[in-house]
Amino acid sequence: MGQCGITSSKTVLVFLNLIFWAAAGILCYIGAYVFITYDDYDHFFEDVYTLIPAIVIIAVGTLLFIIGLIGCCATIRESSCGLATFAAILLLVFVTECVVVVLGYIYRAKVEDEVNHSIQKVYNEYSGPNTDAPSRAIDYVQKQLHCCGIHNYSDWRNTSWFKESKNNSVPVSCCQPNISNCTGTLTRPADLYQEGCEALVVKKLKEIMMYVIWAALTFASIQMLGMLCACVVLCRRSHDPAYELLVTTNSYA
Repeated sequence: MGQCGITSSKTVLVFLNLIFWAAAGILCYIGAYVFITYDDYDHFFEDVYTLIPAIVIIAVGTLLFIIGLIGCCATIRESSCGLATFAAILLLVFVTECVVVVLGYIYRAKVEDEVNHSIQKVYNEYSGPNTDAPSRAIDYVQKQLHCCGIHNYSDWRNTSWFKESKNNSVPVSCCQPNISNCTGTLTRPADLYQEGCEALVVKKLKEIMMYVIWAALTFASIQMLGMLCACVVLCRRSHDPAYELLVTTNSYA
């Protein structure tokens, strides 16, 4: 019975090690996705510390690959030292992912205040399509999120670019894609996106942080199972004479 329980725990451990390798790739992908997406919205969100959860989750992904390697070797060789190291590293990663979850929630709560604080400044710095980085960022966001202005297209009237251009038009990135020959003129407001960008940028950034939070929670749960299985194998290896006899027999075979 004890041998059957140990074998089951070892099988689960091997399976979890394979999951850890897959998880390493997934976590690195999520971290990279956050970095790339943040780069598109960084002008609207000045707090670079928002990237800390993404940095940590990439580091955790890299560490999970190493953990999987250690776990496989320790399980196959039935090494008490290796399994203990495996469980200790899993505990460290588990704590780290809990920190990621906490940081994710903290920065997610700060998103709205940060965007509200910076978005007006970004729109005031707009200097035309394909010019400087803030201008390209505004055009990109308006096209991607299907929005125009801060609260709506009329906000463009208060920008320096609108007053200097004197053509009563907003950027063509405000034009709905199904409208042909749209020039952004305010004499045809129906051609423009009706929703403002502020709320949509906040929503997008909060979604990004939720990806990080859910990823950390999911793999923290898997690591809890890994620690449990490693502890079961260690305990039974120490106290089950049948298992010791099995290991000794296999060693001499």
